[in-house]
Amino acid sequence: MNIYSSHVRLFTDQLNSINSKYNFISLLRLGSLLISFTAIYYYFQQDESTWLGLAALFFVGFLFLMRIHSKLQFQRKMSQALLDINTNEITFLERKGIPFENGAEFVDFHHPYAYDLDVFGNNSLFQYLNRTATFIGKKTLAASLLQKSSNEEIQKNQEAIKELTQRITFRQDFLALAKVTEDNEQSYQSLLSWCKFNSEDLPKWTVLFSYISPLLFLITFIAYLITSDLLVLKSLSYLFLINLMVLGKFFKRIKIEIANSDNIDKIIGNYGLLLEKIEKESFESSRLMELQKQLQQKSAQSSVYLKQLSELFSRNDTVANLFTAVLFNGTFLFNFHVLKALLNWKKEHAADLKEWLAVIGEFEKLNSLANFSYNNPDFAYPILTNDFKINFTNLSHPLLNPVSRVGNDVAFHPQSFMILTGSNMSGKSTFLRSLGINMVLAGTGSVVCATEAHVHPLPVLVSMRLSDSLSDSESYFFAEIKRLKQIMDGLTIEPAFVLLDEILRGTNSDDKRNGTIEVLKKVISKKAIGAIATHDIEVCLTTNEFPNVLSNNCFEVEIVNDDLHFDYKLRSGICKNKSATFLMKKWGLFNRKGQEVFANLSADRQGLQRKNLCRFLFYFFNLCF
Repeated sequence: MNIYSSHVRLFTDQLNSINSKYNFISLLRLGSLLISFTAIYYYFQQDESTWLGLAALFFVGFLFLMRIHSKLQFQRKMSQALLDINTNEITFLERKGIPFENGAEFVDFHHPYAYDLDVFGNNSLFQYLNRTATFIGKKTLAASLLQKSSNEEIQKNQEAIKELTQRITFRQDFLALAKVTEDNEQSYQSLLSWCKFNSEDLPKWTVLFSYISPLLFLITFIAYLITSDLLVLKSLSYLFLINLMVLGKFFKRIKIEIANSDNIDKIIGNYGLLLEKIEKESFESSRLMELQKQLQQKSAQSSVYLKQLSELFSRNDTVANLFTAVLFNGTFLFNFHVLKALLNWKKEHAADLKEWLAVIGEFEKLNSLANFSYNNPDFAYPILTNDFKINFTNLSHPLLNPVSRVGNDVAFHPQSFMILTGSNMSGKSTFLRSLGINMVLAGTGSVVCATEAHVHPLPVLVSMRLSDSLSDSESYFFAEIKRLKQIMDGLTIEPAFVLLDEILRGTNSDDKRNGTIEVLKKVISKKAIGAIATHDIEVCLTTNEFPNVLSNNCFEVEIVNDDLHFDYKLRSGICKNKSATFLMKKWGLFNRKGQEVFANLSADRQGLQRKNLCRFLFYFFNLCF
């Protein structure tokens, strides 16, 4: 927090200083232009060359001030971006808001865990992690949260994230450059479309003509200056027209090239600045050096080629101005040469462009994860294992308030699968999500919300929160069956980390109990690791059949000062206390007779069987209604 506060003060002062210089240069620029025009006016009035020289001098000064003005404008944007970056971090850490994109466009209800674990959307994992500003960066971060990387990649990512965690200046400068880029999906897709667009070579005769004609025009022009011969001038005008006619043959193609690259020349230039930032940095971790190496070309760095492309697009835009288009193309076929250079660039570098942009995306992803590590110095990097053993010390959910969140120690060995019981609001679902989210983070190379962790990275398969799909004409129950089949199919391919929360809620109690037990047996037979939450005590009895695989754990509730108290601490065994009786009594939902029925059911586990459950429901609804 302190570093962000000091940065806010630093960049506020810096921005104020730049704004003062910017305004001063703007006044000087305006003054130079006014003096230049005034001098020209007096030149025509008095016909003295001194005024013409003065006009030329101040016009050159105006051009010089324009360059300074442009640099200050860029510096102002960078300072403002850096100020915003640090202000946003303070807002986030003080829990006053989450000023980052939430990745809602990546929500996929059919993904094995993205919707269930709130990976995308408001108050999601993505929104907490996201420190990207380009489309490819956002897309790369999202993709990393949707699938597990290989152990080798996770290890390399961990090393890269550790290094970037300490490089806060580099990370913030890179993010500021990305913000200044003002990139979006449309610009990114336009650039890739341009790369795939018609790259057919120009006819050889036109290429030869493009060199001969400007040279011939120059020679003819010099000849006219020397001789002042009208015949030479007439020849010059013919050459001018011929050049325009040749250009007209390719004018449509030039316009199409411009249309396919509309408004992306500045973005390409800023892409180049991002690549240059990477190229100039000295890295130590193998992953960062590998990414840096992808930008090294045979004759120059990739940032140089992107700057060249940006400059070519800027030059091509001159065709939009009728006067300059006619003048430049009639004399030396300006836009034809630009078109030729664009086609050559495309032929040599278009295949590499997507890879260069992917490097930007990877750096933004790693910077986001490094920022997450920097903001949470008490989080741990998981130690990777390959023996299917997973354990966490002081595990919690990274999105919970650090002041109030409760950590738990959990180990999935020797028993590999946990049956979790507990009353509503006791913390079962949050605990399952904590397990899932931290397994997802571990699969990216990120730190996890625990003080220590040993993780065998596995695919994550979850059935926790499904919804009716009206567009697919699916009921909740059918959607859940499909998800369970998806989990079974996934386990057929490879072992996975499985989380199940109160499955088969769309059927009756008998089906639910029997179905849950069968699903549990099927899951553990496929060597899955994970946990299932249930309210049905009979499901817990399955541990007697598989004592080496299954374990019972629970979250308890206590009544303190005539109120429910949840400590959210994981315990061994089956849940004994229930909150429903207390709450219904406290809120007057049933009378003494109903309390006796409820108490008898609580004392006798067999009361959960179908016959007694139906009897309870009969009494309960009679008493209440």
